[in-house]
Amino acid sequence: MTFLNHLPPSPTGEYCCQINLDLFNSPECKELATQAAKGRHLCIIAADAVKNVLQVQLCEDQYQAWLPVHQLNALQPAEQKYQPIPVSRDEIEKRLPDVIAFIEKAMNTPNHYLWGGTVAPNYDCSGLIQAGFAAFGIWLPRNSYQQEAFTQRILREELLPGDLIFFGEQRVNHVALHLKEGYYIHSSGKEKGRNGIGIDQLSEDGDKISRTYYRTLWSFGRVMLSYCPLLR
Repeated sequence: MTFLNHLPPSPTGEYCCQINLDLFNSPECKELATQAAKGRHLCIIAADAVKNVLQVQLCEDQYQAWLPVHQLNALQPAEQKYQPIPVSRDEIEKRLPDVIAFIEKAMNTPNHYLWGGTVAPNYDCSGLIQAGFAAFGIWLPRNSYQQEAFTQRILREELLPGDLIFFGEQRVNHVALHLKEGYYIHSSGKEKGRNGIGIDQLSEDGDKISRTYYRTLWSFGRVMLSYCPLLR
Protein backbone atom coordinates (compact mmCIF):
# COMPACT_ATOMS: atom_id res chain seq x y z
CA MET A 1 0.00 0.00 0.00
CA THR A 2 1.40 3.38 -1.03
CA PHE A 3 0.70 5.11 2.26
CA LEU A 4 2.57 2.40 4.16
CA ASN A 5 5.72 3.50 2.36
CA HIS A 6 5.70 6.54 4.62
CA LEU A 7 5.77 4.35 7.72
CA PRO A 8 9.28 3.29 8.78
CA PRO A 9 9.65 -0.49 8.89
CA SER A 10 9.66 -1.97 12.36
CA PRO A 11 12.28 -4.60 13.29
CA THR A 12 9.76 -6.17 15.67
CA GLY A 13 6.60 -5.80 13.56
CA GLU A 14 5.17 -3.55 16.29
CA TYR A 15 4.76 0.21 16.58
CA CYS A 16 4.64 2.45 19.61
CA CYS A 17 2.07 5.25 19.96
CA GLN A 18 3.75 8.62 20.44
CA ILE A 19 0.50 10.33 21.42
CA ASN A 20 -2.97 9.26 22.55
CA LEU A 21 -4.78 7.87 19.53
CA ASP A 22 -8.46 7.40 18.67
CA LEU A 23 -9.24 4.04 17.11
CA PHE A 24 -12.52 3.28 15.35
CA ASN A 25 -14.90 0.34 15.01
CA SER A 26 -15.07 0.27 11.20
CA PRO A 27 -13.06 1.44 8.16
CA GLU A 28 -15.41 4.45 7.88
CA CYS A 29 -13.91 5.75 11.16
CA LYS A 30 -17.15 7.34 12.32
CA GLU A 31 -17.61 5.72 15.74
CA LEU A 32 -14.94 5.43 18.38
CA ALA A 33 -14.08 1.86 19.39
CA THR A 34 -11.27 2.50 21.84
CA GLN A 35 -8.27 4.71 22.45
CA ALA A 36 -4.58 3.86 22.59
CA ALA A 37 -2.72 5.82 25.24
CA LYS A 38 0.75 7.15 24.52
CA GLY A 39 3.26 4.35 24.89
CA ARG A 40 1.01 1.48 23.90
CA HIS A 41 2.14 -1.03 21.29
CA LEU A 42 0.19 -2.08 18.23
CA CYS A 43 0.73 -4.12 15.10
CA ILE A 44 -0.78 -3.58 11.65
CA ILE A 45 -2.91 -6.47 10.45
CA ALA A 46 -4.60 -5.04 7.33
CA ALA A 47 -4.74 -1.93 5.16
CA ASP A 48 -7.52 -0.39 3.07
CA ALA A 49 -6.06 1.87 0.39
CA VAL A 50 -9.50 2.98 -0.78
CA LYS A 51 -10.62 4.28 2.60
CA ASN A 52 -7.10 5.18 3.75
CA VAL A 53 -7.25 3.25 7.00
CA LEU A 54 -5.28 0.55 8.75
CA GLN A 55 -6.68 -2.27 10.81
CA VAL A 56 -4.52 -2.58 13.91
CA GLN A 57 -4.31 -4.79 16.95
CA LEU A 58 -3.27 -3.42 20.33
CA CYS A 59 -0.66 -5.69 21.84
CA GLU A 60 -1.57 -5.36 25.53
CA ASP A 61 -5.17 -6.61 25.18
CA GLN A 62 -5.34 -7.89 21.57
CA TYR A 63 -8.14 -5.42 20.77
CA GLN A 64 -8.64 -4.78 17.05
CA ALA A 65 -9.80 -1.48 15.58
CA TRP A 66 -9.19 0.94 12.70
CA LEU A 67 -6.65 3.76 12.52
CA PRO A 68 -6.97 6.61 9.96
CA VAL A 69 -3.90 7.02 7.78
CA HIS A 70 -3.47 10.66 8.76
CA GLN A 71 -2.41 9.41 12.21
CA LEU A 72 0.48 7.34 10.88
CA ASN A 73 2.98 10.00 11.90
CA ALA A 74 2.06 9.25 15.51
CA LEU A 75 3.57 5.75 15.22
CA GLN A 76 7.21 4.88 15.71
CA PRO A 77 8.80 1.46 15.22
CA ALA A 78 9.08 -0.45 18.47
CA GLU A 79 12.65 -1.54 19.04
CA GLN A 80 11.49 -4.24 21.43
CA LYS A 81 8.36 -6.34 21.31
CA TYR A 82 5.71 -5.85 23.96
CA GLN A 83 6.35 -8.33 26.75
CA PRO A 84 3.56 -8.86 29.29
CA ILE A 85 4.71 -8.98 32.87
CA PRO A 86 2.91 -11.55 35.04
CA VAL A 87 1.41 -10.13 38.23
CA SER A 88 0.35 -12.38 41.09
CA ARG A 89 -2.80 -11.94 43.13
CA ASP A 90 -0.68 -10.98 46.17
CA GLU A 91 0.91 -8.17 44.16
CA ILE A 92 -2.46 -7.09 42.76
CA GLU A 93 -3.80 -6.77 46.31
CA LYS A 94 -0.93 -4.42 47.17
CA ARG A 95 -1.73 -2.23 44.15
CA LEU A 96 -5.52 -2.08 44.58
CA PRO A 97 -5.47 1.01 46.85
CA ASP A 98 -3.64 2.85 44.06
CA VAL A 99 -6.14 1.59 41.47
CA ILE A 100 -9.03 2.86 43.60
CA ALA A 101 -7.29 6.20 44.15
CA PHE A 102 -6.72 6.56 40.39
CA ILE A 103 -10.41 6.03 39.64
CA GLU A 104 -11.56 8.34 42.43
CA LYS A 105 -9.20 11.03 41.11
CA ALA A 106 -10.70 10.53 37.64
CA MET A 107 -14.14 11.11 39.16
CA ASN A 108 -12.97 14.37 40.73
CA THR A 109 -11.67 15.65 37.38
CA PRO A 110 -14.32 17.21 35.08
CA ASN A 111 -15.39 14.41 32.75
CA HIS A 112 -18.22 12.97 30.71
CA TYR A 113 -19.07 9.47 29.51
CA LEU A 114 -17.37 8.67 26.21
CA TRP A 115 -18.19 5.46 24.37
CA GLY A 116 -14.81 3.95 23.55
CA GLY A 117 -12.95 6.21 25.98
CA THR A 118 -9.91 4.76 27.74
CA VAL A 119 -7.86 7.95 28.13
CA ALA A 120 -8.42 10.72 30.68
CA PRO A 121 -10.56 12.59 31.31
CA ASN A 122 -13.48 10.88 29.51
CA TYR A 123 -14.06 7.13 29.78
CA ASP A 124 -16.66 4.49 29.10
CA CYS A 125 -17.30 1.94 31.86
CA SER A 126 -14.79 -0.74 30.91
CA GLY A 127 -12.29 1.85 29.66
CA LEU A 128 -12.19 3.40 33.12
CA ILE A 129 -11.63 0.04 34.77
CA GLN A 130 -8.97 -0.99 32.27
CA ALA A 131 -7.15 2.34 32.60
CA GLY A 132 -7.23 2.23 36.40
CA PHE A 133 -5.62 -1.19 36.57
CA ALA A 134 -3.22 -0.58 33.66
CA ALA A 135 -1.85 2.52 35.38
CA PHE A 136 -0.31 0.13 37.91
CA GLY A 137 0.85 -2.62 35.58
CA ILE A 138 -2.26 -4.81 35.67
CA TRP A 139 -3.85 -5.41 32.27
CA LEU A 140 -7.47 -6.42 31.76
CA PRO A 141 -9.29 -7.17 28.51
CA ARG A 142 -10.98 -4.17 26.91
CA ASN A 143 -14.75 -4.79 27.10
CA SER A 144 -16.92 -5.40 30.15
CA TYR A 145 -18.09 -8.87 29.03
CA GLN A 146 -14.45 -9.82 28.41
CA GLN A 147 -13.48 -8.53 31.84
CA GLU A 148 -16.26 -10.60 33.38
CA ALA A 149 -14.98 -13.74 31.66
CA PHE A 150 -11.39 -12.96 32.69
CA THR A 151 -12.01 -12.42 36.40
CA GLN A 152 -12.70 -15.06 39.01
CA ARG A 153 -16.40 -15.32 39.86
CA ILE A 154 -17.12 -14.57 43.52
CA LEU A 155 -20.20 -14.24 45.70
CA ARG A 156 -21.60 -10.93 46.85
CA GLU A 157 -20.67 -11.62 50.47
CA GLU A 158 -17.05 -12.10 49.35
CA LEU A 159 -16.75 -8.62 47.81
CA LEU A 160 -13.60 -6.71 48.71
CA PRO A 161 -12.49 -3.22 47.69
CA GLY A 162 -11.15 -3.44 44.13
CA ASP A 163 -13.39 -6.29 43.02
CA LEU A 164 -15.55 -5.79 39.94
CA ILE A 165 -19.33 -5.69 39.68
CA PHE A 166 -20.95 -6.58 36.37
CA PHE A 167 -24.34 -5.62 35.00
CA GLY A 168 -26.31 -6.68 31.94
CA GLU A 169 -29.45 -8.26 30.55
CA GLN A 170 -28.78 -10.49 27.55
CA ARG A 171 -25.07 -10.38 28.41
CA VAL A 172 -22.71 -8.24 30.47
CA ASN A 173 -22.58 -4.68 29.16
CA HIS A 174 -21.48 -2.63 32.16
CA VAL A 175 -18.79 -2.83 34.84
CA ALA A 176 -18.05 -1.00 38.07
CA LEU A 177 -15.37 -1.09 40.76
CA HIS A 178 -16.45 -2.06 44.27
CA LEU A 179 -15.35 0.37 46.97
CA LYS A 180 -16.74 -0.78 50.32
CA GLU A 181 -19.97 -1.33 52.21
CA GLY A 182 -22.01 -1.87 49.05
CA TYR A 183 -20.85 1.20 47.14
CA TYR A 184 -19.21 1.16 43.73
CA ILE A 185 -17.69 3.65 41.32
CA HIS A 186 -18.25 3.60 37.56
CA SER A 187 -18.58 5.67 34.41
CA SER A 188 -22.19 5.68 33.24
CA GLY A 189 -23.92 7.22 30.24
CA LYS A 190 -26.87 9.55 29.94
CA GLU A 191 -29.54 6.89 29.44
CA LYS A 192 -29.13 5.07 32.77
CA GLY A 193 -26.55 7.09 34.65
CA ARG A 194 -25.11 10.55 35.12
CA ASN A 195 -22.99 11.01 31.99
CA GLY A 196 -19.71 10.55 33.79
CA ILE A 197 -17.96 8.96 36.73
CA GLY A 198 -19.76 8.67 40.05
CA ILE A 199 -20.41 6.50 43.08
CA ASP A 200 -23.61 4.49 43.46
CA GLN A 201 -25.09 2.01 45.88
CA LEU A 202 -25.55 -1.70 45.24
CA SER A 203 -29.12 -1.67 46.46
CA GLU A 204 -32.74 -1.60 45.37
CA ASP A 205 -33.23 1.10 47.98
CA GLY A 206 -30.74 3.59 46.56
CA ASP A 207 -31.41 6.56 44.30
CA LYS A 208 -32.73 6.22 40.74
CA ILE A 209 -29.36 5.42 39.19
CA SER A 210 -28.57 2.82 41.85
CA ARG A 211 -31.96 1.15 41.41
CA THR A 212 -31.68 1.12 37.63
CA TYR A 213 -28.35 -0.67 37.66
CA TYR A 214 -29.26 -2.98 40.54
CA ARG A 215 -32.09 -4.43 38.46
CA THR A 216 -29.54 -5.60 35.88
CA LEU A 217 -26.98 -6.95 38.36
CA TRP A 218 -25.18 -9.86 36.70
CA SER A 219 -22.16 -11.06 38.71
CA PHE A 220 -19.11 -10.23 40.76
CA GLY A 221 -15.49 -10.83 39.78
CA ARG A 222 -12.02 -10.67 41.30
CA VAL A 223 -8.90 -9.78 39.34
CA MET A 224 -6.50 -12.64 39.98
CA LEU A 225 -3.80 -11.90 37.41
CA SER A 226 -2.74 -9.52 34.69
CA TYR A 227 -3.85 -10.32 31.14
CA CYS A 228 -1.02 -11.92 29.17
CA PRO A 229 -1.92 -12.46 25.50
CA LEU A 230 -0.33 -15.20 23.50
CA LEU A 231 2.41 -13.48 21.54
CA ARG A 232 3.34 -14.40 18.01
